Amino acid sequence: MNMFSRPFVRIISAAAGALLVAAVFDLTLWGKDSAPNISVSNTPVNRDVKLGTSYAPIVRKAAPSVVTIYSSRTIHVQPTQNPFRNNPMFRQFFGDQIPQDETPQSRKEQGLGSGVILSPDGYILTANHVVNGADEIKVAFSDDKKKEFTAKLIGTDPQTDVAVLKIDATGLPAVTLADSDQLEIGDVVLAIGNPFGVGQTVTMGIISALGRHGYGINGANGYENFIQTDAAINPGNSGGALIDAEGRLVGINTWIATRSGGSEGVGFAVPVNMARRSMERLIKGGKVTRGYLGILPQDITPGLQEQFKLSTQNGALVGDVVAGTPAEKAGIKAGDVIISFNGVDVSDAHGLQLAVSQCEPGSLAMVKLIRDGVQRNISVMLATLPGEGGGEGGIKNNSDSENSTTDALDGVTVADLDRDARQELRIPDSVQGAIVTDVDQDSNSAEAGLQKGDVIVQINRQPVSNAESAIKLCKDARGPQILVKVWRRNGDLGGTRYLSVDNTKKDAKAK
Repeated sequence: MNMFSRPFVRIISAAAGALLVAAVFDLTLWGKDSAPNISVSNTPVNRDVKLGTSYAPIVRKAAPSVVTIYSSRTIHVQPTQNPFRNNPMFRQFFGDQIPQDETPQSRKEQGLGSGVILSPDGYILTANHVVNGADEIKVAFSDDKKKEFTAKLIGTDPQTDVAVLKIDATGLPAVTLADSDQLEIGDVVLAIGNPFGVGQTVTMGIISALGRHGYGINGANGYENFIQTDAAINPGNSGGALIDAEGRLVGINTWIATRSGGSEGVGFAVPVNMARRSMERLIKGGKVTRGYLGILPQDITPGLQEQFKLSTQNGALVGDVVAGTPAEKAGIKAGDVIISFNGVDVSDAHGLQLAVSQCEPGSLAMVKLIRDGVQRNISVMLATLPGEGGGEGGIKNNSDSENSTTDALDGVTVADLDRDARQELRIPDSVQGAIVTDVDQDSNSAEAGLQKGDVIVQINRQPVSNAESAIKLCKDARGPQILVKVWRRNGDLGGTRYLSVDNTKKDAKAK
């Protein structure tokens, strides 16, 4: 059952034989291009206008800016060995004459998607997965399907699923970009693209939701802030336009949630503001660089709100500060709560990460935070986001039954942090505490997010030196919540975060 799908069509044809026509490599990555002339309108859509009987004037305005994108790539396949080649029984009859196909194999994969003209001189915005790995890209216009342009790939940003193309043409019908930050749930939108290759198609819907994230569509290190719409989006719509009721571009259609493989009224688009920032950096330098603050932020749970005496759960709690980063140099500390970044309120950790990623490296950012109940304003010079590590690393139990003890946190077993545990989990010498070797999945601690392999470094703001001190601090803890600070490895990164464990529900398994 297919739950998530890129609305992008791929057609695969196989070609066998040693003779293979070389593909045309017309995808030279361009860098440091001159800035294109892009039309931008930052005014919000007029929501006082009553619905008319036709959207034809809007479609006539925007549809010429949407193009069809054909991509192709050659996939080489290694020849397969005959499974009976080394079988003694077959060798009795065939000897060394067992048929073996060692002819090089290849296949041609054709892709179909959509794109949007950004400037009269031929810059086109599309989805990265439409052109990813392509040998050749062709662009066709809806009003003249016979005329195709070979496109040059300016650059791609897989982390937002954005790509920028350039064709050699002038006087093209460029779309006007809106300010996607001003969208509201319920706004009317139109999706324009070439679904299933049937030809340019327009569908209508509304903005169903904003700020959707957490799907992992763009990979573990991707950035998600999707517009959700019920306007029909189908295979072939990827990279096409999502426009508002005034014909302005508000998003780039990118994926759908589906059980059937087609539209079920749950489509997603990259906000044009996010796409525009990636596009500008790709045209300017051929790659996307992002700002870097150097903290490990986390959301504020009701328990953490109470522990830190906050009036609201809005904001991002600083779980840890990476040494030598802009945050450390500016004086940001673990336990700070960032409530504003560059004058924009921060609602959660994801919102802060997005805001920082959209900033240019080397730019000055203004951070408003709460520390010990007092608001502070701090200026930070952002660095360049370093290479991001892989996915989550595995965690193993490093204790044995003789050296581990069950602590007062319900269902939690801890052990001293020995040399073997440090080596296996790559725990720095600067981290002191007790390592969690087991967590009962029905316990309050598991519900709060405590995991096997975590290192408990503080309990109720008191330092933990070993397993014995962790148990003593837990037994001495009073109040409905226990504030636990842990160090945790996540892939190539490690840092601390806060957990608030419910201390009112006693677990029968606690010893």
